Amino acid sequence: MSSLVLGASRLGSGDLDAAVATADAMLLSGHLIDTSRNYADGASERALGMALAALPSPQRADAASRVITKVDADPDTGALDAARVFRSVEESLAALGVERVPLLHLHDPYTVTADEALSRGGAVDALLRLRDEGVAAAIGIAAGPLPLVGRYVDSGAFDAVLSHNRFTLIDSGAADLFDDARSRGMTVFNAAPFGGDLLARGPRPGARYAYRPIDEALAAWTSALFRVCEAHDVPAASVALRFSTRSPLVDHTVVGVSGAARLVELQALDREHIPEALWAELDELGPAPSPFDGRRDA
Repeated sequence: MSSLVLGASRLGSGDLDAAVATADAMLLSGHLIDTSRNYADGASERALGMALAALPSPQRADAASRVITKVDADPDTGALDAARVFRSVEESLAALGVERVPLLHLHDPYTVTADEALSRGGAVDALLRLRDEGVAAAIGIAAGPLPLVGRYVDSGAFDAVLSHNRFTLIDSGAADLFDDARSRGMTVFNAAPFGGDLLARGPRPGARYAYRPIDEALAAWTSALFRVCEAHDVPAASVALRFSTRSPLVDHTVVGVSGAARLVELQALDREHIPEALWAELDELGPAPSPFDGRRDA
């Protein structure tokens, strides 16, 4: 089974004391934690840093070794050059209270072209320098659109890749990308296996998949999925999660955690027994009518 990674994108977006308590539970869970300089305007890293600082020394070192973060474009100017990479890392290390991270992703590089980021003296060169200096043990590319992510994978510069909403029960468009990455020896992170929350909560008024409204065909397919899961007395969320964690293409599955209760729920979903007969019945549903074809998304 692939290991779960706890996503911290919403950590710190509400009450700070509650965020620190959630961060403490996440740090003590033994799971990797995925955060970013820009999550909750920096509050995600601050909450994790405060929780880390409160841990006894041996626990703190172990917990800190499991916190992954990302470099982000400047939130005001959109700059994502080498200078911004170094500044983003400095901000992250200060907020987390650490000197190094196990993995540092280039996150959503949408404000620069891949050619610019990969050019001599660009953002990727800065990441390579940080890896050489030991500030990051490894570097990765983390984004959604597959053609863009593929450009960075093809560069051969990265140790890891993360894509979100592109490898789920509904749309497995990232399969070729993940297979290519693994053939290069890269570590694969699959984020958002619920496609937002459609595969956790089911079709309902206003339901969305991968940030997009769903149509009647996808609503009907998802309803059929939920009926199969109910017939086997298995939560659909467990099936959606297991689709990712059982895949030989995926090393780590990233799921957002908004509170300590959500962490407990997620661990229970991961332990759920899923009979093989259920997978066979899902195959009989045929391909889902995805709102986008992940193999061609831009």
